[in-house]
Amino acid sequence: MRFLLALAPLAVAACEPSVPVASDFIPEYKGVETKLLDGDLVQFNVAMTKALTGQDVADYAECAAAQYTLIRGYGFARHVRTNVSQEGSIWRGDAVYTISPSLPRGIKTIDAEVVVANCVEKGIPTV
Repeated sequence: MRFLLALAPLAVAACEPSVPVASDFIPEYKGVETKLLDGDLVQFNVAMTKALTGQDVADYAECAAAQYTLIRGYGFARHVRTNVSQEGSIWRGDAVYTISPSLPRGIKTIDAEVVVANCVEKGIPTV
């Protein structure tokens, strides 16, 4: 009986939630799937865990789009749409961009070199 009483505080402690640590908030990037839809229209499917908001997922997709743009020999992209969803601990993004050699029309354009440099600085992987 004395043995069981000695274990009781341990059992209660095991039920208490653990205190979050810094590594609980470091995003884990699970990969990018790229699909050329038509000519200059490209879809990026990204997955990650530990995102704080949907914006983290959108940023990951933008980094992938910027690097892909450079790989294809272009300098600019225009954001068309991004859909973000969460299933358990996995966040997913489905983003579409157009890529082009010159600055496209529209307000959601990106300079691929600038965005890739920013992604590297923030530690967000690219394609």
